[in-house]
Amino acid sequence: MRLAAFFIGRLRWCGRGIGILCRQDRRVESSGFLGPELIACFIYHSQRRGPEMHVPEIRKFARTLAFGAMVWGLCGAACQAQEASEKPNVVILFIDDLGFGDLGCFGNQRIPTPNIDALARQGVRCTMSYITNPPCSPSRCSLMTGMYAQRFGKSGMARGLPIPDDHPTMAEFLRDAGYVTGQIGKWDIGSVGQGPHQRGFMEVARNAPGDQYIRRREDGSSVYLTDLDGDYMVEFVERNAKKPFFLYFSPLAVHSNVKNTPQRYRDRVPGGGGTAYEGAVVAVDDAVGKLQQVLQKHDLQDDTLIMFNGDNGANIQHGGSSAPYRGGKGPYTQMEGWVHTPTIVSWPGTIPAGQTFEGLMATIDFYATAAAAAGKELPERCDGRNLLPYLKGDKQGDVHEYIYWHNADPTDAPRRNLYAVRWKDWRLIKGPDGWQLFNLQEDPQETKDLAASRPNVVANMREHYDAFVATLPPLKPSADYKGGGIVPKGWGWEIGDGKREATRKQ
Repeated sequence: MRLAAFFIGRLRWCGRGIGILCRQDRRVESSGFLGPELIACFIYHSQRRGPEMHVPEIRKFARTLAFGAMVWGLCGAACQAQEASEKPNVVILFIDDLGFGDLGCFGNQRIPTPNIDALARQGVRCTMSYITNPPCSPSRCSLMTGMYAQRFGKSGMARGLPIPDDHPTMAEFLRDAGYVTGQIGKWDIGSVGQGPHQRGFMEVARNAPGDQYIRRREDGSSVYLTDLDGDYMVEFVERNAKKPFFLYFSPLAVHSNVKNTPQRYRDRVPGGGGTAYEGAVVAVDDAVGKLQQVLQKHDLQDDTLIMFNGDNGANIQHGGSSAPYRGGKGPYTQMEGWVHTPTIVSWPGTIPAGQTFEGLMATIDFYATAAAAAGKELPERCDGRNLLPYLKGDKQGDVHEYIYWHNADPTDAPRRNLYAVRWKDWRLIKGPDGWQLFNLQEDPQETKDLAASRPNVVANMREHYDAFVATLPPLKPSADYKGGGIVPKGWGWEIGDGKREATRKQ
């Protein structure tokens, strides 16, 4: 910028000899090279005849003009690069019912997931990461608000319960920070009148309710939904590659009951072909590969923060794996596998590659992390914390000393009720016979209850859990609310401003 200032001063000095007016209070704007008005002015005066034309000044001005064009271009490129580095793209990949043990980078030896494994190698595997409010709908509410959804009465599924209007979603926050915001796939926040358009997403390609992995076109043909969603990711990045964007990719896969998985994906599982579930995981991995390719095409890898996670624990009834933990989606939702999810965070050049982070953290931290990456102050009432200092190695230990679960909706399925707290290696959970205590480091399968032998640990964790519950508002059960989010119609993208229902772009 000092060079640019020098050039402007030089231009003023030279201009006096050829009659160019360059006022001190004039603002010169350019998109990368010398302003066209100055170039035109030079050409005009260089062609003039008369006593006011002095050749030495013209030559000096020409040299200054050429030098200035170079400086102006360099300054413009530097400013653009600085702006890009200060406001990286943010991508969240939120995979439905994906288990902790379903990926190669988390120990799965059967399902090939080369693209997700590559994402882990270029970033950080987070091995003690949690969702705070299972299953699908409340988990997504917590993600999008950066807070325990129980704080606005959403305990359990509670479909139809709105996110508070006075608390910005992550999409609204980033939209207001200058991002183009896009949502692809499953919404399921379930709030009445609060589809993705109304809560901050400007470009939306939703999966319609009832789609069972196959989307029917108007001409009668069909497409595998995960393939379509992956293509939508590519379209979104292609369309917005030159501006900061926030992309929330949340495919239906691998939600139970997995259906219609193309044989080409099942055949890629070693040992004679895989199950429909295993093939669906392969399809998700391919979609992640499409994202990586389009980011590489536009040289956006170093300018993109990617946070990958599952929305709750493994669908163990249909082939998912929570290994090495016990439980998951289904009849074992009291156990660790129901809330312990595989998390990967990647930001090449900012976060060291190939690392493992073992501190306690949760998906409520994604909001705070995105806000920090965008250089913006986090809104009030967020429970999440910025992960970047921990993932870069500037801070050590747990992001949260305690993580809580209080799912108590009486209208929800009893198997989903969950009362638990995590602290260090300990997990305290309220079961049918009272409070149980497990050391997950020594007993990841939760087979040995230590509550009787460690009463001090139980008392400490109970005290913190009770204090957390005391901060929550009265329960708002699902039965008080009817309906869900706005049902999409038609085919393709819906484009809007992230504040109201959008128009469809075929």
